[in-house]
Amino acid sequence: MEYPVIKGASYILAHTPDFIPFGSTQVQARKHNDESYLSELKKHLRPFSDVVSYPPNQCYIGNITPAALEEMATPWFEQKAGEERFGRHGEIMPQDEFFALIKHSDAFDLVKLTPEFIEHANGRLAQHPLLSDIQLKVEDGMAAAEMHAMIEAHTADPLTMNGELVGCIKQAHDEDENLSAHIILENLSVKASAILAALNLKKQGMNLGKVDYIIECSEEACGDVNQRGGGNFAKAIGELAGCEQATGSDLRGFCAAPAHALIHAAALVKGGIFKNVMVVAGGAVAKLAMNGRDHVKKELPILEDALAGFAVLVSENDGVSPIINTDIVGRHTIATGSSPQAVMTSLISTPLKKVGRTIPEVDKFSTEMQNPEITKPAGAGNVPEANYKMIAALAVKEGQLERKELMNFVKEHGMPGYALTQGHIPSGVPFLGHGCDGIMKGDINNFMIVGKGSLFLGRMTNLFDGISTLIEKNPGVQEQESGFDQDEARQLIAEAMKEVAERLMAKGEQE
Repeated sequence: MEYPVIKGASYILAHTPDFIPFGSTQVQARKHNDESYLSELKKHLRPFSDVVSYPPNQCYIGNITPAALEEMATPWFEQKAGEERFGRHGEIMPQDEFFALIKHSDAFDLVKLTPEFIEHANGRLAQHPLLSDIQLKVEDGMAAAEMHAMIEAHTADPLTMNGELVGCIKQAHDEDENLSAHIILENLSVKASAILAALNLKKQGMNLGKVDYIIECSEEACGDVNQRGGGNFAKAIGELAGCEQATGSDLRGFCAAPAHALIHAAALVKGGIFKNVMVVAGGAVAKLAMNGRDHVKKELPILEDALAGFAVLVSENDGVSPIINTDIVGRHTIATGSSPQAVMTSLISTPLKKVGRTIPEVDKFSTEMQNPEITKPAGAGNVPEANYKMIAALAVKEGQLERKELMNFVKEHGMPGYALTQGHIPSGVPFLGHGCDGIMKGDINNFMIVGKGSLFLGRMTNLFDGISTLIEKNPGVQEQESGFDQDEARQLIAEAMKEVAERLMAKGEQE
């Protein structure tokens, strides 16, 4: 059986310190007039250079491996892992370039920039390896005074750089709150960051012009008063990423959505409906400085200061790239329950048992890859480590692992968390790039992607969610059992049909 493969995976971060006021924690602080927190917050912001050199960020874009990150001294925010903003798997973009990309992503002239900033941004874009063909029109600029008037009238939200107004994002409708300036800002941020992630696949040799279908799986939803989550982010992203031959749609599932999308993509390719499916997601503005209060209290830098995005290309089997083994898919069903043991059994043990494999046979597990330097100060603990301990305990319970080997299992089959708390971003997919590299180098044979989500957040159900699948070494294009491949089969059939036709013709001539 031919399995779909992962041809490439890209990861991006967009440093957006001036978007932090739009994060949900800060919006609530303003609502309650908590000026002391908002004022103190500003003192904990990092410069772009610190964001680039931060070890988990360097790991996210592929410049250092999770194993190398694990060997680094903590706290990581006191260490530097390099000064290169471009990585094997993607890049870290500064805010001025991201503002320019947001403007480029705007199809309805809702983003306004000052002429001075446009000139500055054009200079920056000209030097970018993927965006040098984009040039914003200076004549489309707007004076800062005019922007101030709209902001004061609450019909636009500001775009600032170091306290200076350089642009604004206007509301798209004067009554529909689904098209307010704030929502447009959030949605354009998703679109722009996802476009950047998609474009970074090109640096890995991917031809986006051959993408047939796009699945967008971030946590935002775009629409208007009549269809609040109508979409379609996927085609909007594909339009500016050069995916001219693609159609697509959005998939939502809270944090588990990327894992669901990956399996959807695999099914579409395996079923022969599409040859190349791109799974893509942009960042969540609401999650910026989500744990800011706890970080400020503990005198830590604001580490949730960037938007994250990723893109994955799933294609037909090429005989080389790592396969998505669609025979191994774990499901958290409606009847599963929400206890940790029930969740891990349904997502990990059950699908492996189905094909006669054990938990220790999986080289690496990528679960909820949140950076513990973000979650521990907020009281959420080390999420990846907790997951690995539960997986190890399950292996012990099922007689596949000695109890004394539990912590060795955690170290050997797990990894440190290094993704931002952007909801959907940490859930399994951050390791696709590193994991596929490891398989291609022969360091590992396989790894499991485990996505988990909290459906109860939408107040429609108390259910939990989760889905998983195994990525593994490509065994090569499989030959038919009879000893010849498909091309040989086609040739033999053609020759047989030709022989039959010749006999019929000869018989007709005799009669």
